[in-house]
Amino acid sequence: MRTLKLTLAVAAGALMLTSCNDEQKQMAKNKVDNYSNYIDSVSNVAADKASANWEAIERNYETRKAEANSAIISVEDNADLQESIDKSTSKYEEFKAEVMAENQRMEGERITMMRQSLLGKDYVDDQMAFGWINKDNILSVYQNFVDTVEKNKDSYTREQWDEIKLLYEAIDTRKNTVENEGLSSADNRKIAALKLKFAPMYTVNRMGAKSEENAEAKQ
Repeated sequence: MRTLKLTLAVAAGALMLTSCNDEQKQMAKNKVDNYSNYIDSVSNVAADKASANWEAIERNYETRKAEANSAIISVEDNADLQESIDKSTSKYEEFKAEVMAENQRMEGERITMMRQSLLGKDYVDDQMAFGWINKDNILSVYQNFVDTVEKNKDSYTREQWDEIKLLYEAIDTRKNTVENEGLSSADNRKIAALKLKFAPMYTVNRMGAKSEENAEAKQ
């Protein structure tokens, strides 16, 4: 009789352990499925739209992946679950590469459009050498540059102000060459006045843009 009771107790314990393991595996599977479904969902979003919301996508990805990895630790036979996680992770990395490439392309377009607006109708994309700037058009380049900055100074971000400074310094470098090619004294004086106008406008507005971004980051 005692042997029978012991046998039944062992069987009951084994059944409870099996049930517990099954329950843990099901919970883990739910977490893994949640992770996989998220990857399937975001990877169907167009790269340009995903790029605009990338920070949120990445945060959600990290959260769901951490939950899935944590859930399968307590599962003894978790090879199939690990395989599912790895497959979804690989899919996400491929999608991320596409989004980063689209990000780079869009950033390149933004920079080109900004340079065109600042440097005027004669702008040529020559990797910042500015060989197209000469003694006859350099004044108009400075004039267009300063006028455009003044018009849009309240809307530029800190990164855009950094780009503006980079372009401005490149124009100044080109001016040193142009001066030796016959730049007139009258044009040189007008350029000097534009430079005096630009300097405080850059300093004040870049500081303002940085302060705004810091305030937004704290919210």
